Amino acid sequence: MTATVAAPEYARWRHRTRRGRLALWFGWLLLVAVTVASWKTMTEDTIWEFVLSAPAQAADIASRMFPPRWSYMDKLWWPIWETLNIATIGTLLAVIIGVPVAFLAARNTTPSLLLARPIALLVIVSSRSINGLIWGLLLVSIIGPGALAGTIAIALRSLGFVGKLLYEAIEEIEHSQVEAITATGASHPQIINYAIVPQILPAFAGISVYRWDINIRESAILGLVGAGGIGLQLNASLSTLAWPQVTMILIVILAAVLLSEWTSAKIRHAII
Repeated sequence: MTATVAAPEYARWRHRTRRGRLALWFGWLLLVAVTVASWKTMTEDTIWEFVLSAPAQAADIASRMFPPRWSYMDKLWWPIWETLNIATIGTLLAVIIGVPVAFLAARNTTPSLLLARPIALLVIVSSRSINGLIWGLLLVSIIGPGALAGTIAIALRSLGFVGKLLYEAIEEIEHSQVEAITATGASHPQIINYAIVPQILPAFAGISVYRWDINIRESAILGLVGAGGIGLQLNASLSTLAWPQVTMILIVILAAVLLSEWTSAKIRHAII
């Protein structure tokens, strides 16, 4: 008489456990509830008659914007040149200030984890938490309207961007090179110059060029708050409902952005 051996039972594989599935469904339910609550709050004061008539209003404005007023181009050469200068000089100032701030913020280069690093991080967070238009409004109120206010606003806004990305690049360097230079008896400035700077130079070039590319766009609208550049002409044309001029200004801004995209791509390709 032969004995039968029962086949072993294997646990059935599931993508998630029962608790995981319940947590997932609860997460989706919470997301839907938050979305509905947010939509209700956002549309509480909405006048839906205006929303329904928006396509007709947009079509009416679009019909007034064409054809562009090409003769207005003669008044845009200096403002667009001023815009490019605001972006370039503002980026340069941000890089000059942002590099030492980044070295103070990085854990492996800061002279003090308890004092210097928190101060540097506070500077970076303060810069990134305030929008460029708000910086422009503050500076126009302090030093008056014009390109100087726009340049400083761009620099203050870009400082946090440059400092954050650069200090992260410093913390991610290969430490074996630092150890090799340190073993030769090099001083701290020599370690930074020969072991750290060569490693972060490609990242530094990419960050600087990319921020300059972003600042071309931001400087184009700073004139809306009186901080110089082509935004002044855009604000004046919008105020007087000169739609063909608005179209011409938008075309010039688009051309400047495309040029900055092409230039930044060429520079990054040549350096990195």
